[in-house]
Amino acid sequence: MTRAMKDSGIEWIGEIPKDWKLPKVKQLFSIGRGRVISQLDLEDTGYPVYSSQTKNNGCLGYISTYDFDRSQLTWTTDGANAGTVFLREGKHNCTNVCGTLTPKNDENSLLYLKYALEYIVIYHKRADINGFKIMNNEMAEIKVTLPSMPEQQKIADFLDEKCSHIDSVLEKVRASIDEYKQLKQSVITQAVTKGIRPNRPMKDSGNKYYGEIPNNWYICKTLYCLSMPITDGPHSTPELFDTGIPFVSAEAVSCGNGSIDFNHIRGYISQEFYDECCLKYIPQINDVYMIKSGATTGKVSIVDTDRIFTIWSPLAVFRCNEKKTLPKFMYYAIQSDQYQKQIALNWSFGTQQNIGMRVLESLKICVPSLDEQQEIVSYLDDKCSEIDKLITKKEQLIAELETYKKSLIYEYVTGKKEVI
Repeated sequence: MTRAMKDSGIEWIGEIPKDWKLPKVKQLFSIGRGRVISQLDLEDTGYPVYSSQTKNNGCLGYISTYDFDRSQLTWTTDGANAGTVFLREGKHNCTNVCGTLTPKNDENSLLYLKYALEYIVIYHKRADINGFKIMNNEMAEIKVTLPSMPEQQKIADFLDEKCSHIDSVLEKVRASIDEYKQLKQSVITQAVTKGIRPNRPMKDSGNKYYGEIPNNWYICKTLYCLSMPITDGPHSTPELFDTGIPFVSAEAVSCGNGSIDFNHIRGYISQEFYDECCLKYIPQINDVYMIKSGATTGKVSIVDTDRIFTIWSPLAVFRCNEKKTLPKFMYYAIQSDQYQKQIALNWSFGTQQNIGMRVLESLKICVPSLDEQQEIVSYLDDKCSEIDKLITKKEQLIAELETYKKSLIYEYVTGKKEVI
């Protein structure tokens, strides 16, 4: 027998069962926030510190003390993962990019509310200069679907079983992707530090990162390979619009698989802001971008378009002197293990990791002749393309599984389907 439904008045929820309620989050939870915890404070053991990342269930590391000893929900307030909801239990800590939801009573299933908010909250996040935001005052006003306690428990148990299975498959697919990425990293590192020509004489580079290198290669500072000092985009915070000049920041680089992904830009800036603040650097084809701050520090892309756009300050610009270094070789060389180790050892930490442009200029790079650089670039273009195709297939499977999981949660936390 079909149960009676009513219009929720909310587009992404649609109809819900007639006897379900739609309370606001602030009616169900006391709303709080984590605190600033530096990565320098983290240890290998202790009580978990949860942050904005989604890997390892959001666990960033451990410290010897705890701020919370209770079951509660948390959500990510800032960045690309804003709106992600977790169920936390026992003794734990949260960083300042985590909001906390402590139930006001035990009249509802916390696991059910986790699933309901997991679906609903995503529709309330707003675009921001650092990705997205959903702050405490915004979370407080969100309405959540609420059936009776017995039905909450049935839905929670059903979704937990189904979603756990999906998550298990997702974990295996992601592990496979990581293996392919490690293979790609190994191929790049070998090619840009040892070359691709077999049985050649080697020499001691005199550098602890590079060890032995081909006899006719040399080690130099990054700056010596460039036609201008490393620069970045404006540090002034722009007002963003729906149209105008594309405004590119870290996410467009980290998501672009080697080029700029204009589907992940922050938004658009006005011609006035561009003329006033963005003319110190004008993008040029073959400029290499490296993210110099945040969780994706060290990721790179290369400009392959002549369209007008501007960049944000988290991006460092490497413009090569092509009489010394090919831009695509620089793009690959920055990705090598040896270069990335230098970046990691020179991070400075505030609320996030970052590396200065003058420091980047001093990092050492291994350079062959231009002819051999071109050989290496052609080789890596072919090899990396093959690996990227395999990764893309795996990522498509992940997207399909995540879509299915979201659809499953939607159908049951909105009452479209009933657990029998």
